[in-house]
Amino acid sequence: MPTRRGFGALVLASPTLALPGIGRAQELTRTVRLIVPFAPGGTSDIMARLLQADLARLLGQSVVVENRSGAAGNLGADHVAKSAPDGSALLLIDAGILATAPALFSRLPFDPRRDLAPVTMLIYAPYVLAVHPSVTARDAAGLVALARANPGRLNFANSGVGAANHLTGLVLARHWGVEITQVPYRGGAAGLAAVAGGEAQLMVNGATATLPFVKDGRLRAIAVSGPRRLADLPEVPTFRELGWPAEDSGTWQGVLAPGTTPPGLVARLHRAFAEAMAAPDLARRIADLGAEARVEGPESFARWLAAETEAWSGVVRAADIRLD
Repeated sequence: MPTRRGFGALVLASPTLALPGIGRAQELTRTVRLIVPFAPGGTSDIMARLLQADLARLLGQSVVVENRSGAAGNLGADHVAKSAPDGSALLLIDAGILATAPALFSRLPFDPRRDLAPVTMLIYAPYVLAVHPSVTARDAAGLVALARANPGRLNFANSGVGAANHLTGLVLARHWGVEITQVPYRGGAAGLAAVAGGEAQLMVNGATATLPFVKDGRLRAIAVSGPRRLADLPEVPTFRELGWPAEDSGTWQGVLAPGTTPPGLVARLHRAFAEAMAAPDLARRIADLGAEARVEGPESFARWLAAETEAWSGVVRAADIRLD
């Protein structure tokens, strides 16, 4: 079972360190496009728009957010992989998508490890397991009992077949010993809207996008992943407290560039993202959304991606999921 323990022990790269190889050769000369491979409204889209203005100032170029949804995030990722390695196209994605893709697809149009260069991780946001208010279960035990009494009748929304929250839902259902109908949507925002509208009954999704729905009563939180309870949901237990698997699952938002981007330019981009993430207003906003900044640099991000790819491949094989 995938675990993200130990990632926090990696040395954080400081944005104040001098970075070699950053000179005029690494100057950006074109508008920077932040490619979000999902529809607007999800965690990746939220992060891109929160960073947009500060990045433009730090990079000295206009920054636009471009949503390219489709193919479980692979459409946008492939676009960046095939873009010019000059910093003008960057992928902002839930990195779990890249970790699961090699096991889900026998043939990808790009190689995540060769054709994309990790720039930086941005945030970790735990998952919130939330239900529509009409669901009679008020807590974790009640939800499991309800699912067992109604096999196959609860619709479990996810952000796409093979997405990390889909796989987490499969792992949870298997642990509970229940039958739940998984319903894929085109991104987390669409899945949340479906649950809020009563089309589906529950979803596991990143706190960044899910907390607003819980706070205004459109959804009810049952449990959260991660190492501790959320400050905004002190009464909601963690997966670990409940003895559930996937206790360290969540959304890890990161930025990648085309694979042949010069190391000096990758370093400059990392420094800009790290500095933008350190802005007090943004740090408060991220905390309010139940996330924490994790601006590890390219090497740490690459190690994380390799470990997660290996771990999630076992879950995909066990569930016998193929998308081609």
